[in-house]
Amino acid sequence: MDIYEKINELYDRRREVELGGGDAKIDKQHEKGKLTARERIDILVDPGSFVELNPFIEHRCSDFGLNGVDGPGDGVVTGYGKVDGKPIYLFSQDFTVFGGALGEMHAKKISHVMDLAVKNGAPFIGLNDSGGARIQEGVVSLDGYGHIFYRNSIYSGVIPQISVIMGPCAGGAVYSPAITDFVFMVDETSQMFITGPKVIETVTGEKISSEDLGGAKVHNTISGNAHFRGKTEEEVLLEVRRLLSYLPQNNEEKPPRLEASEEDDYRADLTDLIPFDALRPYDVRTVINEIVDSGSFMEVQKEFAKNIVVGFARIKGEVVGLICNQPKFMAGGLDIDSSDKASRFIRFCDSFNIPLITFEDVTGFFPGIKQEHGGIIRHGAKILYAYSEATVPKMTVILRKAYGGAYVALNSKSIGADLVFAWPNAEIAVMGPQGAANIIFAREIAASDNPEELRARKIEEYREKFANPYVAASRGMVDDVIDPRETRIKLIQGLEMMRNKKEERPAKKHGNIPL
Repeated sequence: MDIYEKINELYDRRREVELGGGDAKIDKQHEKGKLTARERIDILVDPGSFVELNPFIEHRCSDFGLNGVDGPGDGVVTGYGKVDGKPIYLFSQDFTVFGGALGEMHAKKISHVMDLAVKNGAPFIGLNDSGGARIQEGVVSLDGYGHIFYRNSIYSGVIPQISVIMGPCAGGAVYSPAITDFVFMVDETSQMFITGPKVIETVTGEKISSEDLGGAKVHNTISGNAHFRGKTEEEVLLEVRRLLSYLPQNNEEKPPRLEASEEDDYRADLTDLIPFDALRPYDVRTVINEIVDSGSFMEVQKEFAKNIVVGFARIKGEVVGLICNQPKFMAGGLDIDSSDKASRFIRFCDSFNIPLITFEDVTGFFPGIKQEHGGIIRHGAKILYAYSEATVPKMTVILRKAYGGAYVALNSKSIGADLVFAWPNAEIAVMGPQGAANIIFAREIAASDNPEELRARKIEEYREKFANPYVAASRGMVDDVIDPRETRIKLIQGLEMMRNKKEERPAKKHGNIPL
């Protein structure tokens, strides 16, 4: 046998590995509307850039019928490639081999490529399509999950970690995505749950389908466990590419800056977008889209906790993270879910050097027995903690209302905001003028010959005295009262002036955020 025969053998072996579980199983994958592990990689990375690692690894289990059974690549494809010319590392589980179930060597491949991602300071992406732990390997498979969870945790805040759920993801398998920064799901074909429908029915008697229990819609609208969803795998993978365009490679880099657009920074239409009446709702997205670079806003968790809007955008080519009250839902008040949503997004941006901009129009923390008993104190405190902890440039624009503890929580000067701007119609107070007047002047109003007239007068008196931006500005709590049409200009100036901001925190192992 000469070298050429050895080379031919190499290519034959590669072809076997690339075929995975074989044509029949690949056809079944396609029939379900799912792509193969390698087809997904081809969509995600730049053409011709993927380099596979450990393709010839196989399981070494000899129990429960696995002795002598081939498992090409042990059910997972790992390696590195490029997205828009920048390196990424990834794994893509192959459902055609052992149903993508995780075993000892499967986990070893993933752990190895995760370590490489961190050593080289590049994002890590997991394409999940797995039946869970490989039962035949017993506790060894559970140990494999542990190695992955450990790396997810230790590398959190060091490199961006993204999970894409492209099939079933059950039991211990769901905890790795839950630790990562962002979770994408595909309608109808991806699910996440700790215990499946059959187990739930056996234990509790409740009947539910896999889709209704842990489908993409459920996790994007109800549980908040996922951040994005799409109708097809291709759509989702292209959105992953888009998300990466906003992120730095690692925590030591700044996000990618594009060449500044030639747009006019003076935005005359802003004055017409927000109703002057503080009680009238509007969609804050119209304000966002008017201020940021055209078409640059990418919303995160769009369908969950709709009373707050968070996401990435660019302002004059600079990446920013936006946290915005949404008066269209719950009058923009903060509740348990919106507090969690905002806090996690703030901490991600701070981890990866993305400046924070807050558009504030908040009535307060949402009242109610359910909220109080559900722990709104603890959840609301997360926002305070997240903003206070963040050392990136932080700016706030008070668009209309800033009442009570929610005013303090949403990046006020007292908890570390670098710059706070207010529109001239902004009301900054302990509570709204109506509520305040009814409390402060209750006896006076009750004793009046014309209570309604006096109430109206006292409401206006309170508004003039306290519910305007100039009282806060006179105390230094607002840096400037600005013309709404110049909001984008002020933000551009602030970003430019704080580009090299450095802020230290007391030395400690880590804080104890109120989880």
